[in-house]
Amino acid sequence: MHTKSSLMKELEALGIDRRGTLLVHSSMKSIGEVEGGADTVLDALSEYMEEGLLVLPTHTWSYINADNPKFEVDNSPSCVGILPELFRKRKGVIRSYHPTHSVAALGKDATVFTEGAERLNTPCHRQSVWGKLLDRKATILLVGVDLRRNTYIHGIEEWVDVPGRLTEEHEALVTVLGDGTEISVPSRRHKGPASSEHFWKVDELLEEQGAMYKGAWGDAVVRVCDTVKFNDIISSMLRADPDIFLDNEPLKQQA
Repeated sequence: MHTKSSLMKELEALGIDRRGTLLVHSSMKSIGEVEGGADTVLDALSEYMEEGLLVLPTHTWSYINADNPKFEVDNSPSCVGILPELFRKRKGVIRSYHPTHSVAALGKDATVFTEGAERLNTPCHRQSVWGKLLDRKATILLVGVDLRRNTYIHGIEEWVDVPGRLTEEHEALVTVLGDGTEISVPSRRHKGPASSEHFWKVDELLEEQGAMYKGAWGDAVVRVCDTVKFNDIISSMLRADPDIFLDNEPLKQQA
């Protein structure tokens, strides 16, 4: 059975920078049996990153839309798993205000990192938390999930301005703060076909070029991703072929 101590030792073995910025996409089930369950996993991450910044996505894109436009920062549940849902409710954790692609952050600069999302009109704007991950040379840890769950790649698609990835029209979404204040956040959305289903295509390439390496955390296979190298490699590929993630075809040899 895994413990907080064993999980923290494995984070160190994985080379995670305690003083850096770490974003975690996760499958709790993949970690296996943990003494104390999901709360212990969050304790391990939070204590390990005590001198840095720990970030988990708390997305609501699956149900916040034009027909159900109000995102309540304090109450709207995350649609991306139990760890983000528990994490956002923890003491000291700050949730960003984006109505569909919020994150929750704990630690150094959490307020600065999360602020301003309500002023942006796309899910992964360059000035959003997703762009700040690049600015901070952050690490992304994929726990028991593969690149298809790496929202950061959607950010790269936005920054390169891949044609057809965003709707032209804006949905009239609203962010509701804890005191009841309502903030209008007109927002474009990612649209199909779902490019993320084909992000797996660059898995081996990113590993070969040193932008990502694999390891273990608990029972989970994890991917440790370098945001700067990810951006350099994937943005270059998308400029050369904006449609690279629109089908199941293997990468061409020269890629």
